[in-house]
Amino acid sequence: MTELAKSFEPTAIEAKWGPLWEQSGAYEPTLDPTKESFCIQLPPPNVTGTLHMGHAFNQTIMDSLTRYHRMRGHNTLWVPGTDHAGIATQIVVERQLEQQKQSRHDLGRKNFVAKVWEWKEVSGSTITNQMRRMGDSVSWQHEYFTMDEKLSKVVTDTFVKLYEEGLIYRGKRLVSWDPILKSAVSDLEVESEEEDGSLWHIRYPIDGSSESLVVATTRPETMLGDTAVMVHPEDTRYTHLIGQQVKLPITGRLVPVIADDYVDKEFGTGVVKVTPAHDTNDYQVGLRHKLPMLTIFTLDAKVNDEAPEAYRGLDRFVARKKIVEQLEAEGLLVEVKKHKLMVPRCARTGQIIEPMLTDQWFVAMTKAGANGKSIAQEAIEAVETGDVKFVPENWVNTYNQWMKNIQDWCISRQLWWGHQIPAWYGDGGQLFVARTEEEAHAQAKAAGYTGPLRRDEDVLDTWYSSALVPFSTLGWPEKTIEQDLFLPSSVLVTGYDIIFFWVARMIMMTKHFTGKVPFKHVYIHGLVLDAHGKKMSKSEGNVLDPVDLIDGIELAPLLEKRTQGLRKPETAPKVRKATEKEFPEGIPGYGADALRFTFAALATLGRSINFDTKRCEGYRNFCNKLWNATKFVLMNTEGQDCGLKEHTKAECEPGGAFHGYMSFSQADRWIASELQRVEAAVAQGFEEYRLDNVANTLYQFVWDEYCDWYIEIAKVQIQNGNEAQQRATRRTLIRTLETVLRLLHPITPFLTAELWETVAPIAGRKNAETIATASYPTAQLDRIDPKADAWMAKLKGLVSACRALRGEMGLSPSDRVPLYVIGDNSFLNEAAAVLKTLGKLSEVKVFDDEGAFNEATRQSPVVVSGESRLALHVEIDVAAETERLNKEIKRLDAELTKATGKLSNESFVARAPAEVVAQERQRIADFTAALERLRDQLARLGSTA
Repeated sequence: MTELAKSFEPTAIEAKWGPLWEQSGAYEPTLDPTKESFCIQLPPPNVTGTLHMGHAFNQTIMDSLTRYHRMRGHNTLWVPGTDHAGIATQIVVERQLEQQKQSRHDLGRKNFVAKVWEWKEVSGSTITNQMRRMGDSVSWQHEYFTMDEKLSKVVTDTFVKLYEEGLIYRGKRLVSWDPILKSAVSDLEVESEEEDGSLWHIRYPIDGSSESLVVATTRPETMLGDTAVMVHPEDTRYTHLIGQQVKLPITGRLVPVIADDYVDKEFGTGVVKVTPAHDTNDYQVGLRHKLPMLTIFTLDAKVNDEAPEAYRGLDRFVARKKIVEQLEAEGLLVEVKKHKLMVPRCARTGQIIEPMLTDQWFVAMTKAGANGKSIAQEAIEAVETGDVKFVPENWVNTYNQWMKNIQDWCISRQLWWGHQIPAWYGDGGQLFVARTEEEAHAQAKAAGYTGPLRRDEDVLDTWYSSALVPFSTLGWPEKTIEQDLFLPSSVLVTGYDIIFFWVARMIMMTKHFTGKVPFKHVYIHGLVLDAHGKKMSKSEGNVLDPVDLIDGIELAPLLEKRTQGLRKPETAPKVRKATEKEFPEGIPGYGADALRFTFAALATLGRSINFDTKRCEGYRNFCNKLWNATKFVLMNTEGQDCGLKEHTKAECEPGGAFHGYMSFSQADRWIASELQRVEAAVAQGFEEYRLDNVANTLYQFVWDEYCDWYIEIAKVQIQNGNEAQQRATRRTLIRTLETVLRLLHPITPFLTAELWETVAPIAGRKNAETIATASYPTAQLDRIDPKADAWMAKLKGLVSACRALRGEMGLSPSDRVPLYVIGDNSFLNEAAAVLKTLGKLSEVKVFDDEGAFNEATRQSPVVVSGESRLALHVEIDVAAETERLNKEIKRLDAELTKATGKLSNESFVARAPAEVVAQERQRIADFTAALERLRDQLARLGSTA
């Protein structure tokens, strides 16, 4: 006999099954052109990172889909990979060098890049190891790193092709600049936070006039780069000054007064300064009005030589203080007001971003290519035609809004780690874009230049190589069977925060280079927040590590984790206090299956998910309940005849050797019917990407229907039934359990694999090697038995009525009393044994005579369930019960009067929310029904007095 552990202990199970599946090749795709194919691309996490809750949530969805389609027999490929994360990785290695009192410049570019590769080999596998802990069934043979040689070749090839098509160019434009990195950064690396600031009102004198304009600004240091002052064209206060010039304080330069609709007449003084080289909105104004673009900061955000000599070399914020002092001394500072403002900071360095006019490489988004369409237009049409569909559909509006207002994409970064831009310059600034240096020299020679070439030092934006992964990871530009089967992939699962950075760019690049869309569906899920609805971030100190939830962590290490790296160290006491309150003894550890089930149950189509560890505890209990149910089933089926022998039709007919071999009860047929409904609902859930529906359907069936109802009935049938009934019960128990394990496997892989290994052979699946590749159950709705459903509904009604009566009469679970019942006597006699057990009764007495039933139940509360009336027979003190009933009637009368009074108040009904009014009406109905029951019982007691 198989001995399962006393309770579900996930640690050993997870350690066993993860490596087994990987070594067996179960995760590798079949490549059969006659089969349906399912493919999914992992949004590549940064190689520097660790698995956070967003990753774990995202990957639970992807793995569940992947396991589901693999079990359906499809060619199934989940492509894993990690991103080289240019900025994040360079920062990590530079900080290590700082500890050794070195800089990357000390090493030189070649040696520094070698150092990064060395770090990657040692530390870069953290996330892939954590993915294994989560049970992610990715094809590790297809694992990529975005700096791999094959992918790097595709990066270079696509860059050159786009340049040759005129769709990549180099130009001077305004970008978000980090003065610490001395590099442009993408918008995704910029986090804007509300901070306390000031609004300075500065007087700009009109040239040749006694008038002046008062400008309101939050960044007085940038006035050194002003090239205009701007008002709204309809602001009557200033229309007479449009076209005149003001004398710029500090510098003495003359700049024009211009008019533009961009100005908010109600903000500040209605007059704003225009600094096109250091403000995103001013840059657009500068382009519209053809203003000079005056850069007044160096790349490390110090004042440059365009400013008066006294300010040159000062840090921008030191310059701000000095400028304010000079303005005040010259009588040009009108006032200073406190002001809340959004401050953009680099998420990697914490440095305030400085908009900077620099030479960068760009992808032209709206310029027509060889096919007459722009890259952006191709991507817009891919969604408009339905080739790419968003789930939920409303995200199409967000996508279109961004795509139809798209700006050219800055793809260069001033880093050393990344794909170095394949461009070379001659001494005279000649530019040659080529796949190799040899090819660049050949181009130069053909152009008549024979001098030395210098390679562009910039690298490509990380998102450029990520945009190529739908085809670069499948062997493009070579023709491969993987491309035929898996491009486009089936679905991209991602959060809404990277629709623009990754989703849109994958559509643009894949469509442009392959003519195909990268994926058929984009499933946009919400972001994981903490239990209080706050974003999880290191600065808040509320980050949870999924592996800590799997394994558990004591309070002290948890506190250390949460207080390390706080952007504002002074918040540490608050973080510590909140953590001690939430996890007074640390996190107990729930196992991967319970965590995955929690994520699946939360995977709605909403924008955010509030994660509460109490849900993990609940699903850990679910895993344990299934474990214990399996122990019961094994105890009653292993080594027993479970009716699984194959017989001919003739043998089972009357007169045959196996006629009457099994006798299925109505309960057996009911659970089989319920199982078909569950299979259909689960299939629909996967089809619609509603993993929450899948999880909740399975939870309800396993916990309520199978464990709490059918197994309890099965105990009675095995104990009281004949051999044919016992055989049928055992068959139903084991077959239902085996099917449940396969249904649950995509969500809870470890638990189901461990149990299925023992259950499958008993259930007749002796040749199946692993549940990971077993066939997924499919509904057979013609097996639903309405008669069995009706029978079970009657039984549930009677059991619920018994339980309600027990509660009403204050009986403890150990109190066994008789049930008197009359009604559908054929059913009642058939169900008596089950009803006795489930209702915790000493006996079930079925009455045929109405008068006898009334006489026997004169002292007892009688309830109606369907066609039956029933009462628990308990000897009671009539006087005491009369007193209790009168007291309860009085209390309910008072409640009814109060509720009725509220609804008779027209003001209350008119002003109260609809749900509150509905609630009061329901209370009146409930009070009225309860009073009717109690008065009937009081009348019965009176007739016996």
